[in-house]
Amino acid sequence: MPVETVSINDSILNSIKKLIGPDYDYGPFDRDIIMHINSAFMILNQIGLGPTTPFKITGSDEVWTDFMADVANYLSVVDYIYLRCRLIFDPPTSSFVLSSLKEQQQELEWRLNVMAETPTWDTSDTTQTP
Repeated sequence: MPVETVSINDSILNSIKKLIGPDYDYGPFDRDIIMHINSAFMILNQIGLGPTTPFKITGSDEVWTDFMADVANYLSVVDYIYLRCRLIFDPPTSSFVLSSLKEQQQELEWRLNVMAETPTWDTSDTTQTP
């Protein structure tokens, strides 16, 4: 399932489960996946994204808008959390794929950090300077 098919109003847990592989109604690994999702949210909080209090999920009731009001870049957050969970929960056996996923995760983490530290500029105001 491509990340683009995740809606901002989808369950966080169910979205990540679908991206990793298990059906959303298959529950034996929910606790493990929830723990990995919450670890990713803690990292996002440390780099300055999301609410000031670290966000965490407890089940399938929390949706992406519960984490971030600014929905413009939520797919990057979904992708980052998916990669973190995938690498921990279901790492690939190929060293080339593993290396590629790690590099993608590190790049997204860097870009999300830059996004958190960059003030929002009104692109319609040509008098502003970065």
